Amino acid sequence: MRWFGSPSGLARDGPPGRLGYNGAMPRYEILPHPADGKFRAYGPTLAEAFANAALATASLMWDWTTVQPRIAVSVRVSGQDREQLLVKFLNELVYLFETRDLVLAAAEDVRIATRDGAWTLEAVFRGDDLAAGYEVYGLVKAATYNEMEIAENGGFVLQVVVDM
Repeated sequence: MRWFGSPSGLARDGPPGRLGYNGAMPRYEILPHPADGKFRAYGPTLAEAFANAALATASLMWDWTTVQPRIAVSVRVSGQDREQLLVKFLNELVYLFETRDLVLAAAEDVRIATRDGAWTLEAVFRGDDLAAGYEVYGLVKAATYNEMEIAENGGFVLQVVVDM
């Protein structure tokens, strides 16, 4: 049985839907780290694992399951490899929170492509304005390359450490 992170602690299994599972695969799990935030995000595809990494990042700051998806923001990032693409994607979430007070409810329509050695990602962040009354209980400063892993084994596992 796998455990996944939730703002109220660790929960086992979880209801279908926003915290739903793809078979026995959780969206993410929060891992111990002495100074920063650390998680593993899972997905049957790289795009779904990236979307779940965004939710894991958000879970370190607010309860994304309570956020109403009233606002849609299109995002596009590019990178030299998957690791750089992931860092830029997660840092875009941090940037939108810091500059537009966007609290994330979902990362949707994530599309990842490679062309001529370059990686691109397009997605839609859905969320709400912080002023709508959401509680923020942590602040992610940035995603890092420290301890980053992207593994594929019948699905994708992303391990990320974020500066808190």
